[in-house]
Amino acid sequence: MGQTIRTPEERPLETYDAIVVGGGPCGATAASELARAGRSVLLLDRAGRIKPCGGAVPPRLIRDFQIPNHLLKARITKARMISPTDKAVDMPIEGGYVGMVDRCEFDEWLRERAARDGAVRKTGSFERLERDAEGTAVICYRPGPAPGAKEEHRVRARMVIAADGARSQVAKQAGIPGAESVPCVFAYHEIVQSPRSQGEAFEADRCDVYYQGKLSPDFYAWVFPHGESTSVGVGSANKGFSLRGAVGALRGATGMDASATIRREGAPIPLKPLKRWDNGRDVLTAGDAAGIVAPASGEGIYYAMLGGQLAAEAVDKALATANPKVLASARKRFMREHGRVFWVLGMMQKFWYCSDRRRERFVKICEDPDVQYLTWQAYMEKKLVRARPMAHVRIFLKDMAHLLRVASPS
Repeated sequence: MGQTIRTPEERPLETYDAIVVGGGPCGATAASELARAGRSVLLLDRAGRIKPCGGAVPPRLIRDFQIPNHLLKARITKARMISPTDKAVDMPIEGGYVGMVDRCEFDEWLRERAARDGAVRKTGSFERLERDAEGTAVICYRPGPAPGAKEEHRVRARMVIAADGARSQVAKQAGIPGAESVPCVFAYHEIVQSPRSQGEAFEADRCDVYYQGKLSPDFYAWVFPHGESTSVGVGSANKGFSLRGAVGALRGATGMDASATIRREGAPIPLKPLKRWDNGRDVLTAGDAAGIVAPASGEGIYYAMLGGQLAAEAVDKALATANPKVLASARKRFMREHGRVFWVLGMMQKFWYCSDRRRERFVKICEDPDVQYLTWQAYMEKKLVRARPMAHVRIFLKDMAHLLRVASPS
């Protein structure tokens, strides 16, 4: 627990070593890590958060963050890529699977784990970042979800982790460059009851990804099973594009317009890491607030949890050394391990997603066994595969053939 102090106005304030604003996978992980390190930490999360997400968690996440099996609603053993001309390419996972979680249950379990580890949980909406007479950060928030709770609460923190999502208000008020204008894809999905019957249109262990301009002019649409429910969604950075209309069209094309709708969710998803994650003093961004969602795929849960872990370790060290410069280590460590992958995925998205002609060629490339093997290995273990160097050479040559329009898209 934080200790109670009195400000010059004689109003008692709780003080924590760290306050984590945002209780998604990133914030909950950061709070757990700090609490286990012996730090007093407050996890502040607003009620009724909306975050559209396919819910995929790779084996490395399950292993690294000790996720129990009961949270996995489905085990995906293959993906189907669908081109603009409805050509379908199946990509089986050899000897493994990708777990699928329901974010409502998954996120709450992570927050409960943080509380078990010793973090203090509070529900409320962030309002402002202020500073007291000593220059220490003060987080102002409105509590909830109790109806009519309008009084503003204030808590003091030696360090703050901004895990409050894309275009973070905490990061913006802390003066972190680019926090208010990070480029985003706007995602929308509808959680529906999974079809009772299975066949070509739907399989409970298969994720379908649609690379079709009519469903997304610059990203993709998806059908991701979660056991009893399924996520049907789409992403696009085109503000004039109807995300709801695209999801409706996809549900109609797949027969899921007859499935009951459980809930609808939408939110911006950042696709480019900020160039700086901290304010050089006492605020550090993490997860979506730092822009660490994978380009091309939009995958964010693993990177969010890793970002929360790295942020917690940097904050813990900054508290121990009283040296705010070590906050920058979180970004340095992340980019050293994943920066090259993000760059490659960003280039791939810019080139292959810009027209249906190129999307057709992209799906064609996915037929290649080398592409399938290296894609799944990189996705599941979150690192570039170096065990088969000739596979990389073959992929490079085939990519060049497609880029030069030597290979036929049919």
